[in-house]
Amino acid sequence: MNTNPSPNKPRIGITLGDLNGIGPEVVIKALADNRILSSITPVVYGSTRVLSYYRKLMGMEEFNYSQVRTKGQFFPKVINVVNCWEEELKITPGQPSRESGKAALMSLTQVVQDVKEGLLDGFVTAPIDKNTIHSTEFPFRGHTEYLTQTFEATESLMLMVSESLKVGLVTEHLPLKDVSKHITSERVELKIRLMELSLKKDFQIGKPRIAVLGLNPHAGDEGLIGDEENTIIKPVINDLKNKGKLVFGPYPADGFFGSGQHQKFDGTLAMYHDQGLVAFKYIAFENGVNFTAGLPTVRTSPDHGTAYGIAGKNMADENSLRQAVFLATDIIKNRAVIAQPVA
Repeated sequence: MNTNPSPNKPRIGITLGDLNGIGPEVVIKALADNRILSSITPVVYGSTRVLSYYRKLMGMEEFNYSQVRTKGQFFPKVINVVNCWEEELKITPGQPSRESGKAALMSLTQVVQDVKEGLLDGFVTAPIDKNTIHSTEFPFRGHTEYLTQTFEATESLMLMVSESLKVGLVTEHLPLKDVSKHITSERVELKIRLMELSLKKDFQIGKPRIAVLGLNPHAGDEGLIGDEENTIIKPVINDLKNKGKLVFGPYPADGFFGSGQHQKFDGTLAMYHDQGLVAFKYIAFENGVNFTAGLPTVRTSPDHGTAYGIAGKNMADENSLRQAVFLATDIIKNRAVIAQPVA
């Protein structure tokens, strides 16, 4: 895979996600922002028919785009569109369907292929419906797991990003009853190291301060409410501290966020999905971005789902998708600076 970014504006692929969710709407609204075309060359993966349908539904006929006729030939200052299927799929906003799951998977696999071939510098994924995409041949819990395997990464980190908060996860899409068995010394240390590396490389933070949350209520209360803090998490933190890392904790999650302690750190590592994401989405729902750290390419996505309840009603807020594009652009440029040889 060619990982050298385009010398001009970054070429960023953007999938439409589930066709019956708010993905197409937020993509159109975000790309209607002139700041996008001035900073990147956008390439939408999906269908011109779908864009035409939603453009008309939203009363945005002035939204223009150009179909890609030659593979990899993307024009600047134009919204390029790659048709990922030829058949005319039925679009039913707000209604999950196997067809929309199949279309979402085709968009995803095509953008990944183009990234691997060096045709794109990074990509943004609009929300998918895990149920509809699983009705196709997609044996993964979500984007993160699929991309980690597809790009042959040893491991990745789901990192939720806003201007004031960055939250990573030790475990991602697991049932709560299975979380504790996946909290191991090796996994906690690996995720801390991935977070530190990403904060340095992708966000240009020279000496990042990282907070680690406990697994149990009150961070175990010195062993009274579980022993994972004392037997697993604290030893990892102490070992990394002895190696000069600015790692602190474990902190009780409720008090940590409730008292605003997160503002003192560059990144916070949560043990499981809702422990970190409930606080993150409360604080930064409208502008939060999901970034997959640890991949050889840059992938971001909005921090919301398909929102079937408002799909097709021109009510969706595109800000998270827009911020996902801007974040991908910033990280691509940051990585390019680091990759430049020292004279």
